[in-house]
Amino acid sequence: MTQGGAARRTVLGAAVLAAGAGAAGLSAGPAAAAEPVGAGRAGQPSESERARHGGGYKDLPVPLVIGHRGACGYRPEHTLGSYALALDLGADVVEQDLVPTRDGHLVCRHENEIGGTTDVADRREFASRRTTKTVDGAAVTGWFTEDFTLAELKTLRAKERIPAVRQRGTLYDGRWDVPTFEEVLRWAEQEGKRRGRRIWLHVETKHPTYFRGLGLGLEEPLARLLRRYGRDGRTAAVFLQSFEPSSIQRLGRLVAAPRVVLLGAANTRPWDFEAAGDRRTVADLVTPEGLKWIAGFAQGIGPTMDLILPRDAAGRLGAPTTLVKDAHAQGLVLHPYTARNENSFLPAEYRRGTDPAAYGDAFGAFRTYFEQGIDGIFTDNPDTGLLAAEDFRPGRGR
Repeated sequence: MTQGGAARRTVLGAAVLAAGAGAAGLSAGPAAAAEPVGAGRAGQPSESERARHGGGYKDLPVPLVIGHRGACGYRPEHTLGSYALALDLGADVVEQDLVPTRDGHLVCRHENEIGGTTDVADRREFASRRTTKTVDGAAVTGWFTEDFTLAELKTLRAKERIPAVRQRGTLYDGRWDVPTFEEVLRWAEQEGKRRGRRIWLHVETKHPTYFRGLGLGLEEPLARLLRRYGRDGRTAAVFLQSFEPSSIQRLGRLVAAPRVVLLGAANTRPWDFEAAGDRRTVADLVTPEGLKWIAGFAQGIGPTMDLILPRDAAGRLGAPTTLVKDAHAQGLVLHPYTARNENSFLPAEYRRGTDPAAYGDAFGAFRTYFEQGIDGIFTDNPDTGLLAAEDFRPGRGR
């Protein structure tokens, strides 16, 4: 079932208004008490009830457009404003990254260090919380979600993470707080009723081995929330993702929702492998044997685009690898990351001018990515991704 992309597109000005209105009612204060499992709202079917009548991920459009941290090319990432704008701009799926608070709530941040994505550095009452920790073998200095209660975290405001590249995003600094994942689940149900379709989420467990070592395991509370909101079945409108295969395996024992193993650079090793003494690297996992192993517990992979189209020393794209063909041979879908409009992120041949913050030939880059036969892509700019994807969807000429 291909959802009509053109019908979902809006001009940016209208999307700005819709994003502000759609998030206004949910952005302040901790999550309210959850409704009973399976209960509908205002006489409407719950997500679990809709899931029984909706198709699974194989019925989504191909190539799929995944709003990376929402529409973070235009709004501060992982805010309800960013998520709402992603839908307004045509994203088929919206991504969340999950980290815990000290009191065990799951909140949406790309990293547990929040100095760059909130105003915590300007808050005198939290100055003493600044510290240095070792996260997945790397020393990181800043403020960490696991040192804050949810009530404390809710006093902070989100801001643009890379203002030097995305000055337009700074206009919205302070407009939204840090959402809990439960707030996002409630928001998705409300948006689903308003838009007349299921709202798909792509949910990542961040640093799961690190947090389990702190007594803040991610998978169990995530599974409880998914069950509470009816997103735990095989056809649930959610993908679960992690850079640590053991986290995906653990989730697979808790829920039946589709799962994706994220893959970094070829010479890197997942942190759970490091902790367990497993000497395999990502290069081993993208071999036919490694992909067969992944297919035993996951339905897809989320590789960095460099594993499909390597770049040379000058940043230009080289010959494609066999990863797409090999993954498809194992029945795995591919959702590579991350496509962006700015020159600083584009392959060298698609950059235009010398300003790293200026837009390059993003459509040319998307076209090359989609020509590889990928099933979807993470993008900070869902509107660009949607326009590019429509030329590759069934029934559209190229």
